[in-house]
Amino acid sequence: MRQYELIFIVHPELDETAVGEILDRVKNWITESGNEVSKVDQWGKRRLAYPIRKQKEGHYFFFNINMSPQFSAQLERNLRLLEPIMRYLLVTKE
Repeated sequence: MRQYELIFIVHPELDETAVGEILDRVKNWITESGNEVSKVDQWGKRRLAYPIRKQKEGHYFFFNINMSPQFSAQLERNLRLLEPIMRYLLVTKE
């Protein structure tokens, strides 16, 4: 198991329940595969450095994850296919 950091940005026009469902869905993907989410930070709605899909703001989320390296490709695929997620970044923590 390696430690990873995941940051993703969710579309700003979603209400709190929709954002909560996306957050729960990402947590479930990680935990159902036998991996562990050690920390979740909601950074709130922030201004983007540049427009993404004609949006200037987004809901930011930060995860600390302990997971196997084989699962990272599957997690990135799922994040890429989830339409409300505008951008994500998954990196190993040293």
